Amino acid sequence: MKAIRRLTVRPVLPDPLRPLSDLARNLRWSWHPETRDLFQSVDPECWTASGRDPVRLLGTVPPARLAELADDRRFLRRLTAMADDLDHYMTGDRWYQAQPGRLPAAVAYFSPEFGITAALPQYSGGLGILAGDHLKAASDLGVPLVGVGLLYRHGYFRQSLSRDGWQQEHYPVLDPHELPLAPLKESDGTPAHVALALPGGRELRARIWLAQVGRVPLLLLDSDVEENEGGERGVTDRLYGGGSEHRLLQEMLLGIGGVRAVRTYCRLTGHAAPEVFHTNEGHAGFLGLERIAELCDEGLEFGAALEAVRAGTVFTTHTPVPAGIDRFDRELVARHFGPDSELPRIDVERVLRLGMETYPGGEPGLFNMAVMGLRLAQRANGVSLLHGGVSRGMFAGLWPGFDADEVPITSVTNGVHAPTWVAPEVLRLGARKIGAQRAEDALAVGGSDRWDSVADIPDQDIWELRRTLRAQLVEEVRERLRASWRQRGAGTAELGWIDDVLDPDVLTIGFARRVPSYKRLTLMLRDRDRLMDLLLHPERPIQIVVAGKAHPADDGGKRLVQELVRFADDPRVRHRIVFLPDYGMAMAQKLYPGCDIWLNNPLRPLEACGTSGMKAALNGCLNLSVLDGWWDEWYQPDFGWAIPTADGAGTDPDRRDAVEANALYDLLEQRITPRFYERGASGLPDRWLEMVRRTLSLLGPKVLAGRMVREYVERLYAPAAEAHRAMDPDSARGLAEWKARVRAAWSGVSVDHVETSAATASAELGATLGLRVRVKLGDLAPEDVEVQAVSGRVDSEDRITDAAKVPLKPVGGPDLEGRWVYEGPLALDRTGPFGYTVRVLPAHRLLASGVETGLVAVPSGDLVEAAGLLMR
Repeated sequence: MKAIRRLTVRPVLPDPLRPLSDLARNLRWSWHPETRDLFQSVDPECWTASGRDPVRLLGTVPPARLAELADDRRFLRRLTAMADDLDHYMTGDRWYQAQPGRLPAAVAYFSPEFGITAALPQYSGGLGILAGDHLKAASDLGVPLVGVGLLYRHGYFRQSLSRDGWQQEHYPVLDPHELPLAPLKESDGTPAHVALALPGGRELRARIWLAQVGRVPLLLLDSDVEENEGGERGVTDRLYGGGSEHRLLQEMLLGIGGVRAVRTYCRLTGHAAPEVFHTNEGHAGFLGLERIAELCDEGLEFGAALEAVRAGTVFTTHTPVPAGIDRFDRELVARHFGPDSELPRIDVERVLRLGMETYPGGEPGLFNMAVMGLRLAQRANGVSLLHGGVSRGMFAGLWPGFDADEVPITSVTNGVHAPTWVAPEVLRLGARKIGAQRAEDALAVGGSDRWDSVADIPDQDIWELRRTLRAQLVEEVRERLRASWRQRGAGTAELGWIDDVLDPDVLTIGFARRVPSYKRLTLMLRDRDRLMDLLLHPERPIQIVVAGKAHPADDGGKRLVQELVRFADDPRVRHRIVFLPDYGMAMAQKLYPGCDIWLNNPLRPLEACGTSGMKAALNGCLNLSVLDGWWDEWYQPDFGWAIPTADGAGTDPDRRDAVEANALYDLLEQRITPRFYERGASGLPDRWLEMVRRTLSLLGPKVLAGRMVREYVERLYAPAAEAHRAMDPDSARGLAEWKARVRAAWSGVSVDHVETSAATASAELGATLGLRVRVKLGDLAPEDVEVQAVSGRVDSEDRITDAAKVPLKPVGGPDLEGRWVYEGPLALDRTGPFGYTVRVLPAHRLLASGVETGLVAVPSGDLVEAAGLLMR
């Protein structure tokens, strides 16, 4: 018989065990080994059966066992110690509290997904894992962050395989009451809600759930409430599911509803109101509209409200390709805003203008969420040095007249939360050498450039650790492989071969990630005979563990999975290469430490950052990757190997794959496997271990999420908070009026004449030229602009590279025709082809940069020719 209703019956813990509930409800347990050890000791069998989820564990432990523990003085001492440790962690001063200056009172961090723990499956891949690591690192550093997302009742899909290797998707229903969540409640005890107006007088309501991520509250909005109609109840059904309108409603709820949830949370708890709002990718971009509406309700005009909102907003883009950005039909967006829908106080055309692709190469009929995110944020960044450059090129149309390298998008390279991803065995080895607290601080807070103490760890200890981790992975793989084959219909009698899958003494390569085509899951299969030779080499074999999910709507990705699975099913090699379905955090935490090599072979430059190789590196795994994302920035031969790329404009995709696959095989055959299996005088692979040591000591400190969040605080959050405080209502009005005046008058701005003190077209290094420039400012005054000399080396097409900018100063007043003269020195500080030009930019004390407005005046072509501005 099937139940007509499901509910969760919570256990009543004996009074001495009440702190267990607090420990279970704070997700710090997911990265705190001692707390996990405590829960395991409650009931080891129930702990395993619960999927190592403390909330589920406490719901299944027999009452007799709880009574026994309540009288166990040794257990109660451990429980008290863990409760005290959590209290100290939650209330004590940390890195943030020790920083000078006035940092933001709070930061609101919005993301469509969060990967905190397998027990809260609200993520699909790298974006969510990054967001989860951001929250955890902020907690460790004491950054007053508030996370905002959606609660998906089906999460992302679970993956299995059919008998012939085709991906199958399953969507288990998640009951919030069985998750490490608590409902946010009003003072009268009723659940806290937010509501959005929909066309036709309908309403979308959402309940607010709270996940406590260490010191950071994470607010998750859930539309599956009785007050909603069927369609509205399903808005938060699946992560990245549904059609355009479904996605639009999800993103309106995340952005607009998310701001309302933050306001509700601050009202109910007394938490400081955020001074900075951080939009993690474009999905949450509507948060800026809600904040504009709030200020309009307080009496500001739209333009002034826009400036006030921009000042305190940070936007992070994660995609290097336009196809990765959510774009909606103009009319669909228009229908959901305006007098009969949401934000009725704001003119629909103003809303649309923020997201329309009104630039060369754009599609004016589409509303682009990343474009809106950039227009609503005064500060923006990509997620690696290379990706910052790619993003500046991709979005350069928003700043016409400027070279791509001046587009105001910086970069903060992603990092990973080491306490989550470093194996307990690695942590224990570090703690033995430098002490538990120093090891914990080094991984969580970071701050040093090198971990020199790694040099003191004997080779034998490192090699034994690596073999232990490899052996654990072998056991994990066999267990998961048996479960997968049973799902595929195999009987127990058919699976004896699994006992011999993988070998703890064989070089192990890991490859695990989402399966879009650009990540090239099957590049390793390009020459199958050559791969087989590597797998089955009599003295130097390799073994490969592969995992990854294709998007449910991506049949091309599913075909790649099937191709890999069919190769791995071949009886000749199935003991050396495996595909593990249902890649997620629980699998990853075993996979990264157990591999010797982490393989990554995307099409460069389509990997924005990629962080799986960072997690592997923190466990002593070496990277083998195309120079893309973070690896392009930090690769050194000490840390691993770079796969040469064939990304020239004339290389067709098939030839590019062939060239890069051959390079991969060459590296494995000629450099990697010999180094792993070569033994020195000590009987150990000395040269391999030296690379492991250098990876840990030199690369380890770079890849930390603590380093990443500190950069966000210092380079983006602190300046944004300062700009937010400076943007009082009068300042916001003044800036909006100034921008409107400058835009209206800019057509009257021009560079009329340029002359220098140089008598010839060549000069010596170290000399200084005198520049004299005459400009027309029309209806503007000198205080509205900055006139700059821009100089540097020039390429074969006379483009200035690595430019230096020097402001010129006005001399006297305007002439009878309203023209102003500016003068200044120009230093010839570089040898070789050298060039300069001049330009006029708007200037205002509240601009983040002169590029911000997208306005610039430069010499006309005729003037450039006459002035002879190039010096060779």
